[in-house]
Amino acid sequence: MVITDIKIRKIIPDGRLRAVISITIDNQLAIHDIKVVQGDERLFVAMPSRRDENGVFRDIVHPISPDARQLVESQILDAYTRHIEQMQAEQEAEALERGESDFTSL
Repeated sequence: MVITDIKIRKIIPDGRLRAVISITIDNQLAIHDIKVVQGDERLFVAMPSRRDENGVFRDIVHPISPDARQLVESQILDAYTRHIEQMQAEQEAEALERGESDFTSL
């Protein structure tokens, strides 16, 4: 199994839910609505789920083995972290650019 694409669909800066992600596996299977959640001790990945008739949330799709879960989670969290770092770098560059343009106009 190879994750061939990871798309950060939505970033949520406040609260425990941090992002909604889609992945493509082997260029053949897309999985949407994977969530990046801030837990008490670390970020983790929550697979798409729905509430059953008893009110219990059940995963719609999920890795079967711990190794598969680790593979999926590590790649998603790496992509999320890179995306956040890129956003921060762009914001810093824009702030610096604004600061320089203010300085040069004096």
